Amino acid sequence: MCKSKKKLSTQVMEPKQKPRRSSSSKSPAAAKKLSSLNDHDHQSSLSTSQNLISPNGSTESFILNNLKNSQSWASSKSSHHSLTSLKGVLFPEQPHIYNFTEIRSATQNFLKDPFSSSSTSTSWRCVLRGQEMVVIQRKFRRPMETDELVDQVAMICRSHHSSLIPLKGASVSGNYIYLVYEYTQGVNLSEALRNRRNPNFTVLSNWISRIQIASDIAHGLDYIHHSTGLGLGFVHNHIKSTSIIVTEPSFHAKICHFGTAELCGETPSEIQDPDSEIKPKKSPELKKCGSKGLKFEGTRGYMAPEFQWTGMATVKSDVYAFGVVVLELISGKEAVKYEFDEETGGYVRVSVIETAVKASEDGGVGLRGWVDKRLKDSYPVEVAEKLVRIGLECVETNPNNRPDMGRVAGRVSQMYLESKTWAEKFAPLTDFTVSLAPR
Repeated sequence: MCKSKKKLSTQVMEPKQKPRRSSSSKSPAAAKKLSSLNDHDHQSSLSTSQNLISPNGSTESFILNNLKNSQSWASSKSSHHSLTSLKGVLFPEQPHIYNFTEIRSATQNFLKDPFSSSSTSTSWRCVLRGQEMVVIQRKFRRPMETDELVDQVAMICRSHHSSLIPLKGASVSGNYIYLVYEYTQGVNLSEALRNRRNPNFTVLSNWISRIQIASDIAHGLDYIHHSTGLGLGFVHNHIKSTSIIVTEPSFHAKICHFGTAELCGETPSEIQDPDSEIKPKKSPELKKCGSKGLKFEGTRGYMAPEFQWTGMATVKSDVYAFGVVVLELISGKEAVKYEFDEETGGYVRVSVIETAVKASEDGGVGLRGWVDKRLKDSYPVEVAEKLVRIGLECVETNPNNRPDMGRVAGRVSQMYLESKTWAEKFAPLTDFTVSLAPR
């Protein structure tokens, strides 16, 4: 993937030099000796900078070349501190390629109790290099060159957003990749919405917390599609209620598994344009597999129709999954579930999309009956109706009719502001006291 290299201003790197005494006050021999010492100090500082700055990425080499061409430092000691501080500003967290022995040691040779597990991945909560991390084991979906993998890890590790759980590094062993993410305290959105032990309880019992989460997810996904990789179209491919962490105690949302699709080879090797038109087309692999089709990873209820047909993850399939999550947030219902039908005596598939469409067709009365009853009708109705419409736009069958995440993020942010205004206007009284003392 291409990388942009910005020129650094020499004003950043060149410290203000102290005024020097006139050379006429020194003898020619002394001046020559001083010039020789300065050259020696300059070479020493450059040698020190090579040890300080990691040679993993080309950006670091570019900075080193600029330093070589810049004005010599006043002394070797000041050069050491200046380079260290410069590195700390530009590269606060260097991407890591972890040694596989570190992963084995942290997970107790993979005998430690898993933090979570599914048919395609296993994760462990552990300590790596003194920091609490989550290590996720996944299988490569396609062969990847070492250079491509290292570049991808470096790019993703340097991408930061408040709504994304940052990737700290990776390790490879055989056909498996081990992704190391920062541990975040909280619960996933599915558990926050649906308490298995007490279905009538949810920590997201007010509208503001839910519209805040919708806004966080929208902005995080917009960042993935447009801002990571210097404008290149990254894809998440794992948007669902279980891959979103609701942090404590602020109830903000953070998206998990950022970069998994690229590093595991779940996306095409070609760069995607987020604004390009999607043309669903059955892949050659699917044709070869006949009726069985290509084995690809997806979660029931969140897979876009074209993804089920082609097995190719795109920015538009991410938008579809986001729409499903939004409808979950409003209704509190699962993406897909099976309910017992008393008339037939069997089970019927119920989708949150189908129930949302039916409720919107019935108008305001239908929507009020569909919105999560645990909100106790305490929400701005007009804002809720707008959010439902956004969710339904995102789950359009034709991917080209789905909105761009940048536009969605802007609309949801506006709804959040409207909700805050509503909350301030209709907030319950809390600044009164009751006294039982005799008068």
